[in-house]
Amino acid sequence: MAFFIDSSEPKEIKELFAWGVLCGVTTNPLIIAREAPDADLGERIREILAVSTGDVSVELTTETEGEMLEEAAGYHAWDPARICIKVPMGETGLRVVHALTKRGVKTNMTCLMAMNQAYLAALAGATYVSIFSGRVRDMGYDVRPVITGTRALLDREKLASKIIVGSMRHLMDVNEALECGAHIPTVTPPILRKMVWNPRTIETVNEFNTAWRNRSKKQLP
Repeated sequence: MAFFIDSSEPKEIKELFAWGVLCGVTTNPLIIAREAPDADLGERIREILAVSTGDVSVELTTETEGEMLEEAAGYHAWDPARICIKVPMGETGLRVVHALTKRGVKTNMTCLMAMNQAYLAALAGATYVSIFSGRVRDMGYDVRPVITGTRALLDREKLASKIIVGSMRHLMDVNEALECGAHIPTVTPPILRKMVWNPRTIETVNEFNTAWRNRSKKQLP
């Protein structure tokens, strides 16, 4: 089990990797457009690579098979050992994932909403299959059976793909992903920071520290 951070902000990524709980980064066009609309993509990804460890997912934005493979080759060249090509689900996407897998390129098939999609992605050879928790819920469905069923299917078929669960909206989304067998929840910095915080923890730490300070005062001459 591991956590990826869903961000394109190098400074924050560096800070959060210092916690020792992250082992990769996921980005997408929406995140980059929001966080750094004027940034050069190549420079931004290289900055992320410099302050992180593990795989860094970079998503394709072209739509034909030839364009996607050409775009993927450019991204892969930035760091062949760590760049993971994020490929949107679809007929063309499956062909691209299969072609990249045969070339030894890591892939992350994204925008998955159902178990059958994840299974196809795994059969095509995707390194990661990304289920979008929040967007499944937006459609009115319970995402838990999707995650549980996908994990059971991958284990039964002995497929190597790892399940990423993203599009997290609440702490419970993370908890459910972990409980249902996701290999890797990918979370935004705000969600990760909320995982640390608990009012009872703060209250308890304050109680202990106050007791110690009061004890020290009593010992003064």
